[in-house]
Amino acid sequence: MVRGVRIKDHWSEQRIFDQRVLIAGVFIVALTLVLIGRLFLLQVIRHDYYSELSQGNRVRIEPIPAARGLILDRNGEVLAANQPAYQLELVPEEVPDLDATLSGLVNLGLLDPDDLDNLRRTIKSRRAFDSVPIRLRLSEEDVAKFAVRRFEFPGVDIKTRQTRWYPNKEIAVHALGYVAAISEQDLDRIDRAAYAGTTLIGKLGVESAYEKELHGTNGFREVLVNAKGRSVQRQGAFVPKLRVQAPVPGTDLLTTLDMPTQRVAEEALGDRRGAVVAIDPNTGDIIALVSRPGFDPNLFGRGLTRAEFKALNEDVDLPLINRALRGTYPPGSTVKPVMALAGLAYNEVDPHAHRFCAGIFRLPGSSRPFREGRGGRHGPTDLWNAIARSCDVYFYDLANRLGVDRIAEFLAPFGFGSVTGIDIGGEKPGILPSREWKRKSFKRPEDQVWFPGETVSFGIGQGYMLVTPLQLAHYTAILASRGKSYKPRLVNGFRDPTTGQIRHIPPVQSAYLKNIPEEHWQIVTEGMMGTLKGRGTAAATAGRNMTYTIAGKTGTAQVFTVDANERYDEKTISERLRDHSWFIAFAPAEAPRIAVATIVENGGFGSTGAAPIVRKVLDAYLLDAEGKLKAPLPAQDTSRGPQSRGARPATPPRTVIPGGGSAPPPDLELEEGE
Repeated sequence: MVRGVRIKDHWSEQRIFDQRVLIAGVFIVALTLVLIGRLFLLQVIRHDYYSELSQGNRVRIEPIPAARGLILDRNGEVLAANQPAYQLELVPEEVPDLDATLSGLVNLGLLDPDDLDNLRRTIKSRRAFDSVPIRLRLSEEDVAKFAVRRFEFPGVDIKTRQTRWYPNKEIAVHALGYVAAISEQDLDRIDRAAYAGTTLIGKLGVESAYEKELHGTNGFREVLVNAKGRSVQRQGAFVPKLRVQAPVPGTDLLTTLDMPTQRVAEEALGDRRGAVVAIDPNTGDIIALVSRPGFDPNLFGRGLTRAEFKALNEDVDLPLINRALRGTYPPGSTVKPVMALAGLAYNEVDPHAHRFCAGIFRLPGSSRPFREGRGGRHGPTDLWNAIARSCDVYFYDLANRLGVDRIAEFLAPFGFGSVTGIDIGGEKPGILPSREWKRKSFKRPEDQVWFPGETVSFGIGQGYMLVTPLQLAHYTAILASRGKSYKPRLVNGFRDPTTGQIRHIPPVQSAYLKNIPEEHWQIVTEGMMGTLKGRGTAAATAGRNMTYTIAGKTGTAQVFTVDANERYDEKTISERLRDHSWFIAFAPAEAPRIAVATIVENGGFGSTGAAPIVRKVLDAYLLDAEGKLKAPLPAQDTSRGPQSRGARPATPPRTVIPGGGSAPPPDLELEEGE
């Protein structure tokens, strides 16, 4: 039987084919709908978003650095301003080979090879899209060198920026400080976005302390760029609408410095190492602040090479150190006025009684001699003459009777052993020694014992006691104002750079020494006035031809200890081992407007080294061109600003300490200031 053969089923295949076509068609239609939907989303719904992104590919936002605020003196003279300058900048993400680029710039003479390591660290610490300055303040020759080879350095360009300019160069540099390139350490503490496009930041002095006010607020502008990142005017027919936001310049600072007085102080100190600080005792305003030697702050604004910075940093005269705030020295005999006040307050001295000065003092039961300065002797001496003629023997004995604890307790309210609170950084507190201080400062038990001989040296400002020139000027201002203590300051107002509106800062009175009677202040003031009269220690050098009254005190601070049986001979020792020269003064004595402290390192006796400098400073501030005493300006409302050269305000009533040797030793009361 023959079986049937199955023939191909066309209808079945057709059905399968139709089904597959239908499925494929549905799938294609679905994908088409998805594509159309996606296109609608991109082109219609999210058009603005992607348009902005695409704009970002051809429009670059460049920061516009704000102009740094000006710094002015009290008379309106510009102390720190801004100048346009060319500088070389690099955008890391646009540089294909950083090492090759930096090496090429070295070969062109635009970079110092010694600075490459620092530059690499700085570049790596910045964001990839930030413009990083790699060379500040290019000369015209440098600009020309780079311009002809610019195509070889993608990502590197010349920018026009503002740089800091100090017209007076090194004058007042330690008060003003300086600006320099932003470092890695600076980046850790600042808002990077706020400093985008900014190359300089305050490093010291007023520039650093008031960085926030001086910096201002940066603006920005949109720039059309091509595929290589270069700015262009248009791309084909596309002309974008570019936004620009103007920067807000920094606030101008009104300082308390009086530049005519500052210049005289700088010139008087000359090439000698030392410091001068002048304060208005009625407000705490710093009239002059000098530290010599100095340096030109413009060097930091243009960028120092490693060799230049090394030369400054390793200079044996330490020009970068602010001696006024950070130099610590024994005060010498300048502490004798406050020692006299302590003796009067604790009833340990009768100002009318005479004590005999034979040129030598010995502690009871001790054979060690404490000699009079210069090997002299004063004979019968009362308190006025002891101050005026700087009798060491008188104050040796007074210090021994007071004791170290009472001396330290009495001196503390005058600012010794603590910072004054000046409105710039870097101040040192000095040392006010006491038994407790010595116990904490030395490790060995035998070194922690306070000896009577140390108290004797303490009485004439020697031994462990150390002060800064600012502290001593602050103390002199307290003597001048008879107990009032104001925080020293270098800035007393702000000026809006757009409107010119000025906002003054009222002075801050930190404390007031209540329990010192008026007659005690008067005794000490008269003793200090005697320093510049008759046989006073500064009469011959600073007291001649006075047209106003000066109250002052000389001081000589030992650099090294001389054995009791040896003599100090200035002619036979090295210049840097000679004594430091101090002089403090305030004037006019009856209504003080200025208090000054000056130190001349290794300047010898205070009467010959420092006193003439102080006299020049006082004359510059108080006298007019004809040599007559200027009339004091009327006192200003402190809500609007400090008085500049006004008369001393009336002295408020003080609590009088009852006399009598049997009275208990009083404590100084401090009345908190406003």
